[in-house]
Amino acid sequence: MTDDLLARHRAVLPSWMPLYYAEPIELVSGSGRRVTDAQGRTYLDFFGGVLTNMIGYDIPEIREAVQRQLATGLVHTSTLYLIRQQVELAEKIARHSGIPDARVFFTNSGTEANEAALLAATNHRRSHQILAVRNSYHGRTYATMGVTGNRGWSASALNPLQVAWLHSGERLRGLLSRLDPADRLDAAVEDLREVLATQTAGDVACLIAEPIQGVGGFVHGPDGLLAAWRKVLDEHGILLISDEVQTGWGRTGEHFWGYQAHGVTPDLLTFAKGIGNGFALAGVVGRAEIMESVPAISFSTFGGNPLATAAGNAVLDYLLDHDLQANAARVGAILADGLRAAVGGLDCVAEVRGRGLMLGVEFVHPGTVEPDPALTARVFEACRAGGLLVGKGGLYGNVLRMGPPLTLTEDEAREGLAILVDAIRSCADGEVAA
Repeated sequence: MTDDLLARHRAVLPSWMPLYYAEPIELVSGSGRRVTDAQGRTYLDFFGGVLTNMIGYDIPEIREAVQRQLATGLVHTSTLYLIRQQVELAEKIARHSGIPDARVFFTNSGTEANEAALLAATNHRRSHQILAVRNSYHGRTYATMGVTGNRGWSASALNPLQVAWLHSGERLRGLLSRLDPADRLDAAVEDLREVLATQTAGDVACLIAEPIQGVGGFVHGPDGLLAAWRKVLDEHGILLISDEVQTGWGRTGEHFWGYQAHGVTPDLLTFAKGIGNGFALAGVVGRAEIMESVPAISFSTFGGNPLATAAGNAVLDYLLDHDLQANAARVGAILADGLRAAVGGLDCVAEVRGRGLMLGVEFVHPGTVEPDPALTARVFEACRAGGLLVGKGGLYGNVLRMGPPLTLTEDEAREGLAILVDAIRSCADGEVAA
């Protein structure tokens, strides 16, 4: 690496900040769906800065919107003043959220958005009891770690909340996986009722859930799970928070928000990542009576600043004008169908899953559901060697994660698919030979 940047990184940054690849790369430029490293190698990007560069790189409409704001000389004014870009973006998000009489609060990250949602819910219900889902991830701050059901991302056992855990509905492992698919919703409802009766004092504030678990390896329960839970929640006045940090803005193809696959509307939803397309922008949108439950003054210093919301307006306008949700469905099907046809039958592939341009491939030891993170790491490196950037994750580190920009073309999808298939097959053959 030029300038020995890796050594400098290790000298000043903490070891718990991971770097991808045996030989980490520095990305120095990008265009469309491709990025270039410091050595001049160009890659097709199927991970988009962890699903953040949703529109891709160097998009004129977004660049020009940011440049117009920069030209005013105002990057930051504080939310103590009116910010036109912020108000306009909040109006659009409220309109598209599906939540009636909605209010929007902007933050910098998904973690902060989930903190804000928990703040509103716990104040509204006057309770710090929370329902969360196993294998979930909601952020890296104190409270959001407390509702994260993945030990690899829980950096502290201390918790300001009292949390009770629900089964995730995973299809490969766990209690619900042993049941016939037709019985899993009823079992999930029974589990919720038992948790409420045995692990709580009754006055629970909310359930926070991801429609598709991001860091958890794109695991998701059956359609209708949130609605089945919601019927029980409503009996007790418990609020529903949908964490849409990774599933929002049409990424799943079938719907604009992940919650819409369940036939239910949440009380609060959180958003981040793609809406800023690389600029720090996130927030929570919820019913006015809940959002207004915060009893003291609160604001985010940088949340909703003029520069980030200028980008956010341009991103959302581009997304809607180009119907990128439909593109995610169309191009995502090329990837999902192609992967299932080419490698879905391999003994080391337990599942190809996901929706739209949110796809995962889970690797196991042949003939079992025992996770194989070593094989996953080899496939991950092979993709990079073939010119494709992907992610990895899952509870056991054995899932290849893909979240390309929603502007991905059909030709690029087929190009990436060919690299993926070659990487998986070659590594699987090596596993058998070994």
